[in-house]
Amino acid sequence: MTGATSGFGNITVQHLAEVANARVIVGARGENRTLPSGVEVIPVDLASLTSVREFVNAVIKAIGTNKIDILILNAGLHGSPAEDKSEDGYGLTFAVNHLSHYLISRLLLPYMSDNSRMVITSSNMHNPPFKVLAPKRLELDEWSHPTAGGNGTGVRSYIASKLCNLMTALYLSRLKEVKEQNVHIIAFNPGLTGSVVGRDASKLQKAIVKIITGTIFPILSLFKPEFKKNKAEHSGKMLADVALGNIVPPAGKIYVSLVRGIPTYPDPSELASNIELQGKLWEKSAEMVGLKR
Repeated sequence: MTGATSGFGNITVQHLAEVANARVIVGARGENRTLPSGVEVIPVDLASLTSVREFVNAVIKAIGTNKIDILILNAGLHGSPAEDKSEDGYGLTFAVNHLSHYLISRLLLPYMSDNSRMVITSSNMHNPPFKVLAPKRLELDEWSHPTAGGNGTGVRSYIASKLCNLMTALYLSRLKEVKEQNVHIIAFNPGLTGSVVGRDASKLQKAIVKIITGTIFPILSLFKPEFKKNKAEHSGKMLADVALGNIVPPAGKIYVSLVRGIPTYPDPSELASNIELQGKLWEKSAEMVGLKR
């Protein structure tokens, strides 16, 4: 699991660690992480494709002849400025939220067990309520190499990465090897949880957003459920239930979206559902991480 050391992901890993005879491995950057007893930590920096490959190799070595029953790709940034780059020169949010998880999913897929589950955290922000922020097309050049003031910076970089997460999940679900291995691919939207501003926001901007989310959002949520904020404890428990198979999407659905805290199964946006564009994203992402299509 990635994204297990903070936010609702930390709640998720606590629930997973309580499962009898479960072996839980998380990828984390840095030290002094607060995790349940018995959870194993393998270092990974999701801003480095080299580190991601080292992490995957370490996981494969750690599990030996065993298979992976659950893979949760949850880590993510809430946005970054154009000048913030990954080790490989890509936009930081695009690299961390999308490329690293794309690479992990590709490299670990052969090690998934039969009837296993791969959960990729996306967001209803892939199709944001403020349509002025919504991606109109697949802008992979801009998202991977953002320019100042462009559509690959700030909150737009987060929205773009969550769109990519969902499109990747949709493409994965149709792969021949996924069907043969009976791997259940699920895209999970935790709803509005935690911070809603990017890392490039100033202290004043963060303070203003905190006031808005505490006053205006509750009113807006009466009319638009996207603005209903979920507690981290609830979103974390829901992610654990999805990963453990306690919450199962209906046949033909892979997108689980929390709306007012309740699991729903909406159709992804028109852009996310475009099969041709999913294929383009898959191919371009493969090129960026150095894999064959």
